[in-house]
Amino acid sequence: MSALDLTTQLRVLDLLFEIQERTGVAYLFISHDLAVVRHISHRVAVMSQGEIVETGSAVQVTQHPQHPYTQRLWAANLVADPVAQAKRRAIRRGLAEADPGVGLSA
Repeated sequence: MSALDLTTQLRVLDLLFEIQERTGVAYLFISHDLAVVRHISHRVAVMSQGEIVETGSAVQVTQHPQHPYTQRLWAANLVADPVAQAKRRAIRRGLAEADPGVGLSA
């Protein structure tokens, strides 16, 4: 999905969501983009180095991440607002300094 432009990403995600609503099919998505995860998922498991480090509802994990890796994953996602992006960058740096062994380069 990351290679697609945002409009196409949204169309694909909306189509998958529509199919899910109609048929009840379950999907397994692997993504670093928590915005996409929040849009399409009901439940989320976050993995770091092959281990599940956090699980919960999509809202819980993407809006209130508890594990440092999940927090850094959230902070690494780009946002269109430059002020909000600067805040995320600062959060990401602070998390990296607090726990450099968690993964995701600052």
